[in-house]
Order: sequence, then C-alpha cells, then structure tokens
Amino acid sequence: MATTAAEFIQQSLDDPETFWAEQARRIDWHKPFDRVCDTSNPPFVQWFPGGLTNLCHNAVDRHAATHPDRAALVWVSTEVDQELTWTTSQLLQEVMTMAAALQELGVRQGDRVLLYMPMIPEATFAMLACARLGAIHSVVFGGFASTSLAARIDDARPAVIVSADAGSRGGKVIAYKPLLDEAIALASHEPAHVLMVDRGLAPAAVVEGRDVAWSTLRARHAHASVPCAWVDATHTSYTLYTSGTTGKPKGVQRDTGGYAVALAASIPTIFDGHPGETWFCTSDIGWVVGHSYIVYGPLIAGMTTLMVEGLPIQGFGGQPDGGIWWRLVEKYKVSVMFSSPTAIRVLKKQDPALLKRHDLSSLRGLFLAGEPLDAPTAEWIRDGIGKPVIDNYWQTESGWPILTLLNGVEPAKTRLGSPGKAVFGYRALLLDEHTGEELTGANQKGVLALGYPLPPGCMQTVWGDDERFVQTYWHSIPGRQVYSTFDWAVRDEDGYFFILGRTDDVINCAGHRLGTREIEESISGHPAIAEVAVVGVADALKGQVAMAFAVPRDAARVATPELARALEAEVMKRVDETLGAVARPARVRFVSGLPKTRSGKLLRRTIQAICEGRDPGDLTTLDDPAALAHIRGAADAA
Repeated sequence: MATTAAEFIQQSLDDPETFWAEQARRIDWHKPFDRVCDTSNPPFVQWFPGGLTNLCHNAVDRHAATHPDRAALVWVSTEVDQELTWTTSQLLQEVMTMAAALQELGVRQGDRVLLYMPMIPEATFAMLACARLGAIHSVVFGGFASTSLAARIDDARPAVIVSADAGSRGGKVIAYKPLLDEAIALASHEPAHVLMVDRGLAPAAVVEGRDVAWSTLRARHAHASVPCAWVDATHTSYTLYTSGTTGKPKGVQRDTGGYAVALAASIPTIFDGHPGETWFCTSDIGWVVGHSYIVYGPLIAGMTTLMVEGLPIQGFGGQPDGGIWWRLVEKYKVSVMFSSPTAIRVLKKQDPALLKRHDLSSLRGLFLAGEPLDAPTAEWIRDGIGKPVIDNYWQTESGWPILTLLNGVEPAKTRLGSPGKAVFGYRALLLDEHTGEELTGANQKGVLALGYPLPPGCMQTVWGDDERFVQTYWHSIPGRQVYSTFDWAVRDEDGYFFILGRTDDVINCAGHRLGTREIEESISGHPAIAEVAVVGVADALKGQVAMAFAVPRDAARVATPELARALEAEVMKRVDETLGAVARPARVRFVSGLPKTRSGKLLRRTIQAICEGRDPGDLTTLDDPAALAHIRGAADAA
C-alpha cells in the first residue's frame, strides 16, 4: 500500500493493472470488466473493456439511495437573482424527467444530443440525462456564433438540440434562439427536434414540428422513472470541441468507465475533496473543466456542487461586488474551490479588503487551471485569502489534471510558477522537438509529451477521425510515438515542471528563441501591471520581435503620454533585469483590457494577427469587442 505521493505515482507506472483495478473500486459496476487495459492497437487504448457502468448512476443514483436528503446541486445566479438547491433525490427526479423528455423526442443509446445552453440547472439535468440513456452529449459554449455552431452541428449530427431562449452576462441578455435558428439553417444536418428552455429573458420564435417547450415535457414527465442504460466502459460518453490547426472543429471523444474512474480517483487524491462537502468550480459547462469539475467529478464523489451564473465581480441585484465568490464560499461552506488565473487577475483590480471580508474557514484550498499561473498572481491571492493556492495543468484532451500535487495523498509544498509534478498514470517526458531525444537533466527546455498508454479519462480519439487523432497528437515528434501536449516546459532538480507556453508561441528574435510566457511572467511581476499578453510580431530585421500589451492596475499611471512612457521604461528595465536585454519587448503598449474568450482565455493569435495587419480570423468566442478595439489602437500607435 502506497503511503507517500511518490509511491502512489510509482505504483501507477510500475503496475498499472493492479493500480487502476484498485481505483476502479471507487465507482459502481453493473458488470465487472474483463480486463483493466487493452493496448493491442496503439496509440489507441481501451480501459476496463467488458465492464458495464453508467456515469449518471455513479453521479446521482447511488448517492440518492444512501443520502437522499444531501444537497447535490446548488445553483446561484446573480444575473436573475436566484439561489436554488436540489438534494440527491430531487436531482435524480429532474434527471429522469429530462431523460423521459429526450426519449419522447426519439433519443436512444448512441444518439447525439447537442447542448447550447447558459449556466442554468437544466444544462446539468440534460448532461446527466444523456449519460443515463447512453446518449452522447456535445456541449457547445453558449453564445457561440451561428457559423461556429453550424460546424459543430454538422460534425456531431445530433438527433436533438437542447437550448434556451437566452443567457445573461453582466446584466446583458444574450439571445440564443436566433443564433441557433441561423446555425441550423446554415448546417447541412438538421436535428429532428429542438428542446427549448424558456427563461423569459428574450422572445423566441417557434419552428412548428421541430421546437418543443421544456415546460410542456417537464409537466408531462414530472414523475417519470427512467432506468440507467448500462453501457460498456469504452462507450463514448461525450464529445467536446477544441481548437485545432485547421478550420474544422476537433471533437475530443471521451469514454465512460475510464472517465468515471479517473474523476473518482482525482477528487480525494488531488483535490482532497470528500463526500458531504461543498465544491465550487467557477468554470462553464461549455469547457472541459465544467464537465469534469462542475458536473461529473464532484457528484461522483458525493459532494455538493455549486454552479454559478454571473461575473466574479457582480453581486445580486446587478450591483458590483468583487467579493461575491467569497460570500458564496462562506454561505455554502465551500471546502474546495476551482478557478482560473485569469479570473484571479480580474479580482486583482478590486479592493484587496474584499478578500478578508468573509469567513473562509471551511475552504482548504484554491485550485487554479486553464493557463499558466504567474507567481505574482499566485502570491497575491494566497496572501489575500490565507489559503493554499495550488496550480494544476491539463487539457481538454486529458479530461483531468496531468501536472499538480497530490495533497490528498500527502501534503506537499507548492513552488511558485510550477503546477507541480506528473500525477498518477502519466508518464511525462521532456523531449527535444527536432530529434525526439529525452531531456533528463534539470532545467532543460523541451516539449512536454506523455508516454503510451494515456491513463483512464483521457480522450479516446477525435470524433469521426481516427487518422487526425494519430497524426495530430502522436506523430508530431520525430522518431517517437508519444502524445504531444504542444507545450514547452522545463523540470527542476526535484521534478517540478514549469510550463513556458505553447510550442507555437515561440518568438524567433535575431536567432534567439523566446517564450512569450517567460516575458509575460517578468512583466506581470511589476506591481503596476494587472495583466499582460506578449506576442511575436514579424520584423524585417530580426525575424520577430516581442510586443507587449499590458493592463495597468491604476489607469492614472498612464493618464498622459509622459506617464505611459515612464511606466514602459520601468517595465523594460524589469525584463532586462529578470530575463536579459535579449527578451526586452520592442514596445509595451497600455490598454484597458485584453481580448479573451468567454472562458477567459487570451486570444494571443488574434492580437498577433492585428499587429501584423492580418485577418484576425474567427472572433465568435470574443467576450468583449471593446478590448479588441483597444488592441487595434495600440498596435497602430506602435
């Protein structure tokens, strides 16, 4: 029996059959699996083939049977001023009602159901109902533009689409139905039905014979009893689209049994979460973090999951409240919180006193993921809330953390700027991008890759395109059949990894290869800078130069051209001192905001395209168009 984190991890690598068979005991099986792992067709892998299980049963039914009155789902919306709670038994009934509604619309095991929804409880009901029926759900981030949505409809070919009249963000209503209707008109595939949740936020035209009101079917099936479909562990549970190098959407395909086991194992070992406690993840169901750690993970673990619709600085009644998250932590006695570095940088612009206004005694740790966590931001939030801040690194493709600490197995110290070490099941390698040679020395920069087989929970393949899966992920490094994360990293002498940025975010400046991540971290360490994005811009002399766009914490620091130049000089000096003059940006331009997706991801390639006078491409995920205008103005001035 492993007693330390190192032993736990080593056992998963030395004897994966025994290790994962033990972890598989964390979930219910209708029929035991025939074997733990089938690696007969690399780079594909099948986990727990022959075993029959169901994601919904493990997330809801088994807990409703033992703890029917325990809170399962709490929904808070500062957009519509509502707070609602469902116990495990109430959640089970809502899910069965949704499942019966989908069955009435013709959904059967293996069918696809596309969800285009805001952060409302019906989205959770629909995800779990699909899992219950053995249908494959595909959640598309709410508010996606029609052309992007149409591409996903054509790729998934759903029998039914579940949507809502509108979402709301910062008090601004975003009508979904017109976007959905246009997307269906653009797509070559037309779903048989659209199940509509009417929130009363925006008028929604009804297409006769296709559109069906959720309120009607909910009333009809209010007391429905729908059994779980017991599916093979290798059965596809969902697809989730992520960015690729081509215009065609790339559907990450996830299994059922391996995913359930990975999440069940991750909650207690990585996040130190336990049954009966409250979990709060600030992500969105349109992204993988929302799938794994708003819906399935905490529910499988028997925890109460807190689902929030609203901005991190928006309170009830539309009033500004930079402490709303901490208010919720106090009220619902949150034990584990999961957010993103970008969200914390938003909070950095607020009064630091807000971090200490509420009782956070229930909170054991704040986990951050989604992009590299810079040391200044980590220090700021750690000191502000007085709680451990734990970085973790993973991808849509992995489904759960690749690099972090196993505090649930053995408490460990964080290292600022590092997400930690490779967790159980992952053979993490640093490889030379040109030769494929493994880099084993400390502080050697290489491509982070993962050995075969990938552990349970990781993607099975690209939906409908096995060849794309093989060529994209497994054939990118010469002479090696390994999974490429497409991220640069270094590893220190103690095995802690430091992510340096995407392999396509490298700046080739006068023969020097500079990672934008390194420059960003240097600049963000300046006390006057709240946020920064660095991109490589084409230069006739040097090939590329670094261009920095920074958001000052106080706009008064750049109120005049003279003040802006003075702050720019300070920032340049800091880069000189921390990285050397070779890494100094050509210019530092100050803007009031950076263009991001609605999930908070910086659109670096868009910024680069604007700087180089190119078409910025697909802007359907852009959260704030004004931020893009600021970049254009700053780029023109540069």
